[in-house]
Amino acid sequence: MSLSLLGVYHRLPYPLRRVAATVHGRRLRTWRYSAETPRLVDEALERDTWDEATWEAYRRRRLEHLLDRAATRVPFYRERWKGATPRDWRHLERWPVLDKESVRREPRAFLADDCDPKRMYREQTSGSTGTPLSLWWSRATAVAWYALVEARLRRWHGVDRTTRWAILGGQLVAAPGQRRPPYWVWNGALSQLYLSAYHLTPETVASYLEALARHRVEYLFGYASALDALARLALEGSHPAPAMKVALSNAEPLLEHQRHSISRAFGCPVRDSYGLAELAVAGSECEEGTLHLWPEVGLVEVLPDGAGDGAEPLPESRARGLSGELVATGLLNADMPLIRYRTGDRGTFPATAEPCACGRTLPVLEAVEGRLDDVLVTPDGRRIGRLDPVFKADLPLREAQIVQQAPDRVVVRVVPAPGFDDEDAADILERLGARLGPAVTTSLERVEALPRGANGKLRTVVSEVPADVATTGVGAP
Repeated sequence: MSLSLLGVYHRLPYPLRRVAATVHGRRLRTWRYSAETPRLVDEALERDTWDEATWEAYRRRRLEHLLDRAATRVPFYRERWKGATPRDWRHLERWPVLDKESVRREPRAFLADDCDPKRMYREQTSGSTGTPLSLWWSRATAVAWYALVEARLRRWHGVDRTTRWAILGGQLVAAPGQRRPPYWVWNGALSQLYLSAYHLTPETVASYLEALARHRVEYLFGYASALDALARLALEGSHPAPAMKVALSNAEPLLEHQRHSISRAFGCPVRDSYGLAELAVAGSECEEGTLHLWPEVGLVEVLPDGAGDGAEPLPESRARGLSGELVATGLLNADMPLIRYRTGDRGTFPATAEPCACGRTLPVLEAVEGRLDDVLVTPDGRRIGRLDPVFKADLPLREAQIVQQAPDRVVVRVVPAPGFDDEDAADILERLGARLGPAVTTSLERVEALPRGANGKLRTVVSEVPADVATTGVGAP
């Protein structure tokens, strides 16, 4: 929504804001769902238990179609493969790695020339730079994607798209300067209560919890940091939080202490998910807490840490137990194909391919460690990406952020809850120091709030060290 339209929306009385949200929700519902949705959902659930050979054949067909279409109909790739034959481009390992900046700079060059962007859904994501990345989906792609969301994000956990739900996200559904509720808007078309992530404070939390109860919300969805903030404020106060069937986390790494507080507050399991607006990779947790990839969405490779410039990404079979940047080839959106796309996220495949106790045979991603530029690098070159054990589940704090200011200096900023004391601070620093080693000085700052990005997300680990300094320990000449 443009800033001018947003200003008009904020001046509307709340009943008219509800109407506006519901009208917008109807448009989204039309794009996301069709008469084919029930069949697509059932087929996705059936694929959950396919054997490896069946999956291999399925993805090989999808990949061959995608590479042929990209090499012949997509301007960016057609230039790359000019004069080549299908024998050349049908081998994924022969394709170069694609960086985000190429897509950001020339987004329409990645759109197939038989597509009309005016008839497509345009998605924009700001990513880490704040510069929008434009993406286009056909309605068929959108319907296929949301059928997978319905099957693997909702149905796995006993809810569906008709279940009343609440989202804590980055949309400005209430004016930034608003001082009285409602800090939310009800979208009747999607059975959705959209809660502002920007107005949540100890003084407003009771009104949020009352809204959840009044709208009979049955499950939560949103940023891990926002769900955690709501949960912790609910646990601190005297106003009871309504019980939920499940809380679904997205768009940020879910830390174990956040999972614990959300589960405690709302009396439900908390399940994580992973995905990109680029539709190149996606996954979600099953009831066993295993993060399963969605093979229909994309093929995932790993560019191992320390591999150096020009290194080739490794497929899952050769990347087991290795941490590195995830490189994905999207299979779902053949109209704007992204091939061997650098996601900017780090992850790890498990060292061994053990079956999950849930019975599903979908591939497993052991961990998504967050953005590549938010991994701490010690003076001796070690990359530290899993820092959630630094914060014990029962620590009295509302939020925390770890910031690397220099190769040998890290500060922890915490928003303390009642009861947080010097012993808790010392415990955090001891746990952090044990992971970083004696060459890194650590300190702790108590703050009233932590900054969010323009999209409402909280970065829980931040590196302020330039890449050349992080990898060499010295500045560029």
